Amino acid sequence: SRWLVLVASMWLQACGGVGYIYGSYSPVIKARLLYNQRQMNTLAVAKNIGGSVGIFAGSLSTVLPPWGLILLGGFQNLVGYGGIWLLVTSLALPSPLWLMCVLIMIGTNEESYYNTVSLVSAVRNFPRNRGPVVGILKGFSGLCGAIFTLAYGALLAPHQEAFILLVAVTPIIVGVIVMPIIRPLESSGITQDTKDESENMGFIYNLCLVIAAYLLVVLLIIDLLDVSKLVTGIFYLGLLLLLVFPLVIPLKLEFFKGGADAKLVEPLIPEAAGSSDSNKSAGYESSFSELEDEKRASRSLPEPLFKLKLARMRSDLYKAVAEGAVKVKRRQGPRRGEDFTLRQALMKADFLLMVGILFCGCGSGLTAIDNLGQMGQAQGYENAHMFVSMISIWNFLGRVAGGFVSEWIVREYAYPRPCVLAVAQLLMAFGHLFYATAWPLSLYVGSLLVGLSYGMHWAAFPSAVSELFGLKNFGSFYNFLTVSIPLGTILFSGVLAGSVYDNEAAKQLHGRPEDFKDGLLCEGAVCFRLTFLILMGVCIFGFGLCMLLVKRTVPVYAGLYGK
Repeated sequence: SRWLVLVASMWLQACGGVGYIYGSYSPVIKARLLYNQRQMNTLAVAKNIGGSVGIFAGSLSTVLPPWGLILLGGFQNLVGYGGIWLLVTSLALPSPLWLMCVLIMIGTNEESYYNTVSLVSAVRNFPRNRGPVVGILKGFSGLCGAIFTLAYGALLAPHQEAFILLVAVTPIIVGVIVMPIIRPLESSGITQDTKDESENMGFIYNLCLVIAAYLLVVLLIIDLLDVSKLVTGIFYLGLLLLLVFPLVIPLKLEFFKGGADAKLVEPLIPEAAGSSDSNKSAGYESSFSELEDEKRASRSLPEPLFKLKLARMRSDLYKAVAEGAVKVKRRQGPRRGEDFTLRQALMKADFLLMVGILFCGCGSGLTAIDNLGQMGQAQGYENAHMFVSMISIWNFLGRVAGGFVSEWIVREYAYPRPCVLAVAQLLMAFGHLFYATAWPLSLYVGSLLVGLSYGMHWAAFPSAVSELFGLKNFGSFYNFLTVSIPLGTILFSGVLAGSVYDNEAAKQLHGRPEDFKDGLLCEGAVCFRLTFLILMGVCIFGFGLCMLLVKRTVPVYAGLYGK
C-alpha cells in the first residue's frame, strides 16, 4: 500500500533531520572541547555540507535498492555521531577540529539518503498530491528537533552528553524497522477515487497539526513548570501514540477497500500517441515557431475547420522551407515541464534561479538555526533547548502548510508555485530583523518567522523542481540544488557570524580574538546584530529572485494546471 509507504516515510523523516538539532548539543561541545565561536561555526558548516551534499546518495540511488540506501545512511549516522560522542565524553582522546568536522559530516550525510528514498517514493506514489506529500515528509524532518528534545527529557536528562548518543543510535534503529516498506510502487497508478485520496491526505494533514500543537504545549509546560521525569515520560508516550496513529489509513484501506472503485489516475501531462517516435525524429511541426503561434490562435475554431487550416499551413510552410524562404527553427532539448537531464537543467535560467533562491533563503535560515544556542546564551537564557524545539515545530508547520498552500495555488489558480518561496523570503527577512533587534521576546517571534519560512522553502521547491524539469531525474536535481545551502552557510555562518561574534566577545574582554586560546563568550544583542541585519538584506535580494522566477514560469503553470 502506498499509504503504508507514506506512513513509514514519515517515521523515517522524523529521525532524519538530525542536522537541525545542532543548536541543542553545540553548547556541550563548545564547553567540553573549549572551542571559540568561529570553530563552532566551522563545525556547523561541515555539518551542513554533510547534510546537503547528496551526490553520493543520488548516484547510489540508481544502483542500490531503497532499503540499501536506508541502511547505508543509518550506518553513516552511527559512525559519525557515535565518534563525536566518544570524543566529547572521553577527554583523554585527541579531538582536533578537523576530526570533528569529518565525523559530523559523515553523520549528517545520513539525511541525504533518507531524503532521497522518502521523497522519490512519495512523488512517484502520489503524482497528484506532490505538494502536500512533500510538505508532510519534509515537515517531519523539521520536527526532528522537538521529538528528540522530548525523548531526551524523558529518557536521558540531565546528562547532556547523552543527547549526542541519542542522535547517533535512533536513526539506524528506525531505519532498520521501516526499510522493508519504503519504495516506489509500480502499481501507484492504480488508486481509489480521487475524493478518497483527498480525504485521507486531509486526515494526515490534520493529524500533523495535532502533533505540532501537542509538542508545543508539552514543551512549554516542561519549560515553565518543574515537572518530574515520570510526567515527561508520559508526555513522550503520548507522542509515540500520535506518531503511530496514521496507520489507521492503510489498515482501513486493506480491510475495507473496494476493488470495484479502483481506477487509473491520469498522468499530470498526458503523453500523446506516438510522441516517442516524434521526439526521435526532427519533425518540422514542432520546430516552426510561426506554425505553433497559428495553432494556438486557431484553437477556438471548430475541429473540422481547425484541422483543415492546420493542414493548409503545414503544406505552405513545407514549400517555403524547400524554396529557402523560411528558416527552420529546431527546438533544442525538452520544454519546461518535460523530463530534463541534469546537464540540460543546468543550462536553464530557471534552475539557476532556484539555486540562488535556496542560497539566500535556506542558507541564511540554517545560519540562524545553527547559532540559536549561542544566541540564547548571549541574551541570558540558560537553556537553548526550548528555542531549538520551538523553531523545529514552526519549521514543521511551515513545511506542512507550505505544501498544501502551494498545491491550492497551482490547482485553483494555475499560478506558479515559486510564489510561496517569495512569501517565505519576506517572512525570513522579518525574522532576521527580530533577531537583530533583540527586543523582549524577540527570540520567540524570530524563531516563529524563521521556522515557518525555512519550512516553506522545503515544502515548495521540490515540487516546483519536479514540475519544471520532470520526475525522471528528480533525485539528481534535488541533491544538486541542496548543495547551494551549505555554500550559503559557509559564507553566512562560517565567515560572517563567527567573526562578528568573536570580535564582539574580544571587545568585551578588551582584547583581540587571537589573544584568547579558550572559547570566547559574548553577551548582549551586539553579538549577532550585524550578522542578522546583513542576512535580512540577503533575503530581500532572494525575494527579487523569487519574483523573477514567478514571472518566467507563469506560462508553464498555465499549461500544466490551467483549465
